[in-house]
Amino acid sequence: MQIAFAILVALTLASAIAAVSLRNLVHCALCLALAFAGLAALYLQLGAQFVGFAQILVYVGAVAILVVFAILLTRGGESAPQPVISRSWVAGIAVAVLVFGVLTKAMLSSSLAHREPPPKPGPAVREIGNQLMTRYVLPLEAVGLLLTAATIGASIIAMQDAGRKQPDPQSVASKPANARLRRDAEEFETPTG
Repeated sequence: MQIAFAILVALTLASAIAAVSLRNLVHCALCLALAFAGLAALYLQLGAQFVGFAQILVYVGAVAILVVFAILLTRGGESAPQPVISRSWVAGIAVAVLVFGVLTKAMLSSSLAHREPPPKPGPAVREIGNQLMTRYVLPLEAVGLLLTAATIGASIIAMQDAGRKQPDPQSVASKPANARLRRDAEEFETPTG
């Protein structure tokens, strides 16, 4: 049990670090999805089935996939080649260590850290599922429709951008310069009075 937990922690931390340090946005989004999946596996191993499955459905199944689609659909041309690791990793590590220290101090000084753990809840997952499929079915469907509309809208915007012809940057940049040169040449040739 301890070895599996350590492997999951290492996988989750490595994918989270890769998500914030890689330069390619698609690779970052895929590493973020892997970090979400690692968190879901940790929740499942700790006995929080509802939170683990909600993590898989909401974050891995919806948010991470939506981020990947958004990046793939709205990305323009390929950018110039860049190094794989960001140059500002030192500042990121410093901020992460500072936040980790503050959170650790807050958790250790909390009165909840020294209490007995509460008893395990009963079959709450079944009750939540029943409520979602009976009382809250309309909001659940509305959220699904909104996410579908957002994905279709991003696809349409991406198709319209791909259909437009990109102007040649040299011809656009040279037009004002050519007009200015012609005007200056005409003023030079015209004798003044």
